[in-house]
Amino acid sequence: MLMIEKAGLQTTVQDLGRMGFQKYGVIASGVMDPYAHRLANIFVGNEEDEPTIEITLIGPHITFLSDCLIALTGGDLSPSINGCPINMWRPVFASKGCKLTFGKALSGCRTYLAVAGGIAVPKVMGSRSTFLRAGIGGFDGRALQKGDLIPNGKVSGTISSFVSRLSKSTADASFTQVNWMLMGRDIPIYKTSVTVRITEGRQEYLFDKKSLDIFTFNEFKISPDSDRMGYRLKGPKLALKEQKELLSEAVSFGSVQVPPDGQPIILMADRQTTGGYPKIGQVATVDLTKVSQLKPGESIRFRKISLEEAQRELLEERRLMERLTRSISLKLRDGE
Repeated sequence: MLMIEKAGLQTTVQDLGRMGFQKYGVIASGVMDPYAHRLANIFVGNEEDEPTIEITLIGPHITFLSDCLIALTGGDLSPSINGCPINMWRPVFASKGCKLTFGKALSGCRTYLAVAGGIAVPKVMGSRSTFLRAGIGGFDGRALQKGDLIPNGKVSGTISSFVSRLSKSTADASFTQVNWMLMGRDIPIYKTSVTVRITEGRQEYLFDKKSLDIFTFNEFKISPDSDRMGYRLKGPKLALKEQKELLSEAVSFGSVQVPPDGQPIILMADRQTTGGYPKIGQVATVDLTKVSQLKPGESIRFRKISLEEAQRELLEERRLMERLTRSISLKLRDGE
């Protein structure tokens, strides 16, 4: 059980999304950074789709009301337990009564907290993700607030044994961290200026040559009015060859739409189900983590790749995740 003592800026329960209901107008929602979310779960022996707590920029204060095995991944928001800094990207045992807090955002803007056993909130339409605008899913359909008691699920025998071994090594300390972590190349580096790979958008052909060149050669800034629904970009104006009315059609995580003002919008986890603005590009799935960890004022560039290259990169990421799952599972089984 976790108790929220301070809410933070926007702290929500999220999983990999609410799939299969967009045809009814229900958005997918889910985590902004799927890579960090998946790894947080793997570190504590959960399935990848177990819900985690997504923490944005200003973190909450959380007290553990029972012994917990946790992991923090994603952006570095200076986490600490009982005032002592802790490492990310590895399992951490926190004993009953420990208090997790966050400080300055050193890199990225979203941290993922996984708890062994998962976050035990009910499924709504097959998902535990919070859909804030509709007030469904997650914890009572809203961001976490002071005083909330968040239940965690039952852990497996393997994790119970691992936690038991870790708890014995805490000695007089209230928490302990394993002495292993991912290799550096497997931990994303969240930069303030990124180059993101894109594939051709369905309406790319509608844009004039100058705009296509601007889109792939110029830098855009993340606007302050960006959110989980979409990242609004500021930069040179993009224009169509001629104005044209389009029928609304399905959009996806990473679709880059261009409204009449010529300023692109990258659709994010809480995107609408359909859109009528022309799509100039589609962010490669493997690069969504780069976009999701950008803060307002930071910059982004686009580099076009083929659909085949984007698919190869995604398959390689899945193979990496499978290798990491196997190696981390062995660590959890055999102890530190």
